[in-house]
Amino acid sequence: MHRVARNGGTAELLRWLSGRAEGWAGLVRPDGTVLHAASRTAWEAVPDVAGLLAEGATALTERGAQAYSLDTGAHTALLFPLPTGDGAPVLTVVAPRPVATGLATLLADVVLPLALCWQAETLERRRRRVDLAEARGREAVLHLLMTGQLSIAHQVAGALRPRLPDPVRVCVVECSADDRDEVARVCAEADGGRSWIVRCPVYARHLILVMPAPAVPGARGRNQDGARGQKGSRGPVAGGADEGVAVDPGGAGDAVGTDEAVAAAVGDCVVGVSEPVPLSDTATGYRQAFHALAVARELPDRHARFGVSPEAALVVGPAGRRWADALLAPLLTHVPRRAQDPGSQELAATAVSWLAFSSHATDHLKVHRNTLAARLKLIGELLGLDLHRLADQAALDLALRIRATPAPACTPACTDAPAPVAVDAAPGGGEAVRGLDALLRRPAVREWAEQQLAPVTCPDASPADRAEVATETLRTWLECEGRLGPTAAALGLSVPGIRKRLARLETVLQRSLLRPPSARYDLWLALRSRDLTP
Repeated sequence: MHRVARNGGTAELLRWLSGRAEGWAGLVRPDGTVLHAASRTAWEAVPDVAGLLAEGATALTERGAQAYSLDTGAHTALLFPLPTGDGAPVLTVVAPRPVATGLATLLADVVLPLALCWQAETLERRRRRVDLAEARGREAVLHLLMTGQLSIAHQVAGALRPRLPDPVRVCVVECSADDRDEVARVCAEADGGRSWIVRCPVYARHLILVMPAPAVPGARGRNQDGARGQKGSRGPVAGGADEGVAVDPGGAGDAVGTDEAVAAAVGDCVVGVSEPVPLSDTATGYRQAFHALAVARELPDRHARFGVSPEAALVVGPAGRRWADALLAPLLTHVPRRAQDPGSQELAATAVSWLAFSSHATDHLKVHRNTLAARLKLIGELLGLDLHRLADQAALDLALRIRATPAPACTPACTDAPAPVAVDAAPGGGEAVRGLDALLRRPAVREWAEQQLAPVTCPDASPADRAEVATETLRTWLECEGRLGPTAAALGLSVPGIRKRLARLETVLQRSLLRPPSARYDLWLALRSRDLTP
């Protein structure tokens, strides 16, 4: 009996009892609800359990007995309340008459082990519910941070630990889905529990860490290759740190070394880390960490930090903000016709999630794919966009990033003139990119585009023949809307061959291409700006 209780718990113990009684055994609540049951006979041969409990409970209460026996014709019902307090379940055994010798004594002996099993399983269920509630709460806080709702995020995070840091580094750890809990424990131990650890709702193999990143005035940024960045340059962080201020890249701060400690402690994991970003730019930090993760997969130490690269939303200037406001105005002023329809804020969050995660946005937003499709159709109709085209997606993504960037940060210290009033449209983009070409002709944007494409176009960075192949592959892939099949057909290659080329380009560009969040929007904008240059 004790061996069965240790190995199988309540369910196995009841199965064993039903065999010894040659009948039915179960745990039943006082209201007649069956919690666990096992039977060696047909269900039709068992009397009404709820009726038995109703009659037996009255007798047990009136007499204050510890057990009750009730004959029902061909069967005998034996009732033993578990000693677990008020509202405790009742062990009920229905056996054919005559009852086997010693069955009542056996049931009296099994009550205590059964009660202990039931209490342990009840505590375990409660623990799992608490863990699930905490995981969902952390996921909700991350979602609020991704959408820029800092005040609500702080309120929700107030009941959890640790407090949300600011500024932060975002770290994405890729590991086996079965090992996420263990890797989360290793991450918590690596930095003393100061990081905000969230199980990614989109990718089952990813853990997201929001780590504190102490600022070091006067430090210079370092990219993934170890090259020093220019002092005062801005990384791809919307609303990033002031010029001339960076975060210690060499691991002087405790939080900076956490990612390396995790990569060293867990042998089969891959780690990508963002630049230091304000807490309000957690979404930007996540994109950076995801891009660094794509690079880390090809490195021997399976660890990489995001390289210094400007952000498009930071170089478009005031004209870019005016263009973004004009493009997004129908979406941001949308008033739903029915109370249950999504409002402007929900539609904007849906667009951001879909542009970042593609079809995985259903997991991120916790909505059905039909709901996502309906929202995207409405967004396209409101904005006059064809969201099946990469040109329109890139325009919408840039506009949303500009809107999420604080206004002062969108005004670079440059001398280029305001964007002209005349507008153009990129080939295939239609109304989606109205006015976008005027922005992409600006000197600051052209300089940004050259920096984005430098790893594949600069002669010093890559041999001429390789640069030509890489540029052709990248351009064809973008012209084919980022789809592998049409790209392979256009280049006369196989789909696995194209996939391998793009995987190599991920390492060269230090950006994710094959998995969302993808850098394809920035690359499309960079190539378009380059094509517009005389």
